[in-house]
Amino acid sequence: MSDRKTKPQWGRLDADLNRISRIETATAYAARPLVGTGIALAFIVLAALAAMVALGGTPGGIVVVAAAAFGAYMAINIGANDVANNMGPAVGANALSMGAAIAIAAVAESAGALLAGGDVVSTISKGIIDPQSVADTQVFIWAMMAALISSALWVNLATWVGAPVSTTHSVVGGVMGAGIAAAGLSAVDWSTMSAIVASWVISPVLGGVIAALFLALIKHRIQYQPDKIAAARRWVPILVAVMAGTFATYLSVKGIKKIVKIDLQTALMIGLATALLVWAVTIPWIKRKSEGMENRTKSIKALFGLPLVLSAGLLSFAHGANDVANAVGPLAAIVHVSQAGSFAAKVAIPFWVMVIGAFGISFGLFLFGPKLIRMVGSQITKLNPMRAYCVALSAAITVIVASWLGLPVSSTHIAVGGVFGVGFYREWHSERRLRQNRNNRPPAKRLPLEERRRRKLVRRSHFMTIVAAWVITVPAAALMSGVIFAILNSFV
Repeated sequence: MSDRKTKPQWGRLDADLNRISRIETATAYAARPLVGTGIALAFIVLAALAAMVALGGTPGGIVVVAAAAFGAYMAINIGANDVANNMGPAVGANALSMGAAIAIAAVAESAGALLAGGDVVSTISKGIIDPQSVADTQVFIWAMMAALISSALWVNLATWVGAPVSTTHSVVGGVMGAGIAAAGLSAVDWSTMSAIVASWVISPVLGGVIAALFLALIKHRIQYQPDKIAAARRWVPILVAVMAGTFATYLSVKGIKKIVKIDLQTALMIGLATALLVWAVTIPWIKRKSEGMENRTKSIKALFGLPLVLSAGLLSFAHGANDVANAVGPLAAIVHVSQAGSFAAKVAIPFWVMVIGAFGISFGLFLFGPKLIRMVGSQITKLNPMRAYCVALSAAITVIVASWLGLPVSSTHIAVGGVFGVGFYREWHSERRLRQNRNNRPPAKRLPLEERRRRKLVRRSHFMTIVAAWVITVPAAALMSGVIFAILNSFV
């Protein structure tokens, strides 16, 4: 009798424990997103405390402490959104795992910001507004604060939606909106704004065209050759040398300006010398690596893995060196005006401000970056190492061409435009080959149209979402900034 009573009791106990276990699992799953938010809030508080310690009893310290908190918030959002453009293709091509990509990007971004980040930055973000048009220093501080808050909020919203947007354009829109709210339309340099608007089209189109051209070169000179391995031994060293020379030029122009300033002509000579050296070194390496490989496309993809990883790290270094100013530029302006009590066209960025920007970008990438990395790397179009290599190379080349032409471009638009370019080229090329082989291919082997679209083409829904986000970034950030400025200024 006791055994009969005991078994049901044990059964009920097991069922109760099972329910408790399921509740704990559900609670942990629901609370997981809050962990990242909590860590981000802790970093923002630490940034504010660091500003408090750095300033001591300096007048206007409370405002600067608040600005430091918002600067940290902006840096976190840049890490969550912008860095995905550099690492997304490598992750989507399976050249890097998500964890490895985040680790490499965090180190490279921080190194770029701290070692090569510009120590002088325009306080008005590329001359969008004239500081003299905002006569009162307090009004100027509120304008910069509004620009910082609005741009951070917009990038945060875009990240939540899943749209990679330009943080540079977000800051530009924030500064423009605050400037208009503070001093009217005449405060804005509309010629500069026109050039920025033009870059909405120039950046992605140029990046996409260059990426598509390199992919066409790889397909016709390597992938479709009868002896793929022999073709790879001839062309891959050239392509790797082009990449090395391009990045050497890119870093000479954009990445090491804090250490030494190099003009474009000298940078091109450095790039040429680097390309020749890498070409000579890569020839025996590719020959050794390709020994014993099968004559198939999969073998070729393996040869692009290491160059792709290196390019992703170099892009992150250059991004940290340049785009950290988006997070700390308005903050540096607030610090300068609060301490000096006067305007300046350019200001030196204190080291503690640069640290906030550098570590904020790394925290944002680690906590919230995977969502946008997956979007750029695999959800727009399917990438492999060759396609991802073309995207990375086009990003560096486009920045150099734009610098030479004096065009303001967005690294985000260039990288995502490169992904679109690769995807649309594959779409065009696939349909072209299908038309050419239609009469020779047995009907049973032809895939349905919807299946071809699912496997090959750019996802139109993502394309429309991203383009819409690009178009409204500046006006949306400007509108938010104007409203925030009005609220802040009403307390004075």
